Amino acid sequence: MAVLIDRAMWPAHGTVWAHLVSDTSLEELHEFARLNEVPRRSFDRDHYDVPEHRVADLIAAGAEPVSGGELVRRLTASGLRVRAKDR
Repeated sequence: MAVLIDRAMWPAHGTVWAHLVSDTSLEELHEFARLNEVPRRSFDRDHYDVPEHRVADLIAAGAEPVSGGELVRRLTASGLRVRAKDR
């Protein structure tokens, strides 16, 4: 029952990116993203990619900071994870 965010460490487009996920439902994730003005175009099947400069704001809004490994474990346990080979 949480929206999770990992540390921004994925380089692209002149910045580094974090992943924003829900361990409950995609509806919860989309609602959190909408309320925090995360563009829908940054959604990628089971997560939103968010630039480093947005991470602190999203944590302040209620996203739980977790390690990348914890994020993947909880996303997998929720049944929402889309594996890379299935993309």
